[in-house]
Amino acid sequence: MIRLAANLSVLFTEHDFLDRFAAAADAGFRGVEYLFPYAHAPETLRAALRDAGLEQVLFNLPPGDWAAGERGLASLPGREAEFHDSVVEALRYAEALDCPRVHAMAGLLPAGADAETRAAHQATYLNNLRFAAAEAAKVGREVLIEPINTRDMPRYFLSRQAHAMAVLEAVGADNLRLQFDLYHCQLMEGDLIQHLERQFARIGHVQIAGVPGRHEPDVGEVHYPAVFARLESLGYGGWVGCEYRPAGGTREGLGWGRAYGLRAEEEGTQGGCPCPSGV
Repeated sequence: MIRLAANLSVLFTEHDFLDRFAAAADAGFRGVEYLFPYAHAPETLRAALRDAGLEQVLFNLPPGDWAAGERGLASLPGREAEFHDSVVEALRYAEALDCPRVHAMAGLLPAGADAETRAAHQATYLNNLRFAAAEAAKVGREVLIEPINTRDMPRYFLSRQAHAMAVLEAVGADNLRLQFDLYHCQLMEGDLIQHLERQFARIGHVQIAGVPGRHEPDVGEVHYPAVFARLESLGYGGWVGCEYRPAGGTREGLGWGRAYGLRAEEEGTQGGCPCPSGV
């Protein structure tokens, strides 16, 4: 059975962040993910989850200076101590929120990176992921890595599925797994179901969005019902994160998810959500 999680960093942005939990639950979601929890105390987020009857399924490690353009620390030589601190902080939140997995963003290569620079990033990445996986194992959590397309995120260190699988093999930790984002994979490589089948044993989480616009998954070149059918036939029991940017209002665009338990605006309780309009 496909279980959909709302990514609250991009969905329900009609509401203030803490009100998005109730809005997601009212729309039929039973799990949530988002980029980062660190602007809020763990107790505040735990209360929002509890009150909405939701599970926290994923969030990212601290990424460095996001506002300045940094996109993760895991592969950055010279930033190892900061990465180690980010692992500790993320796992503190993961325990408080009963979240089973966290994503370690790889970070960006410098412009014009040569082979020596790439090799230094690779060595740093492997060592940092070994540390992260070992720390996560102590508290029963998983660490995920995700290939991200270089159209949306130029110079991102990890952009190919084969590279991700090689990293998983080199680190050799059972709790280091693949975050398989079909949107990113389609933009970089396509052949989604073949990738899914080949990598299935290492997949810890799946994310979706329409291609190429990153809007609702029923718009664009990917036929998600076929992908979902293959996920189910393979026995996938995890979550599918909805990490797309709605083309209009979030609730109005949820018609694609009716078969998976979601409720679009006309099906909900008009005006019944207690969340005030926000941001």
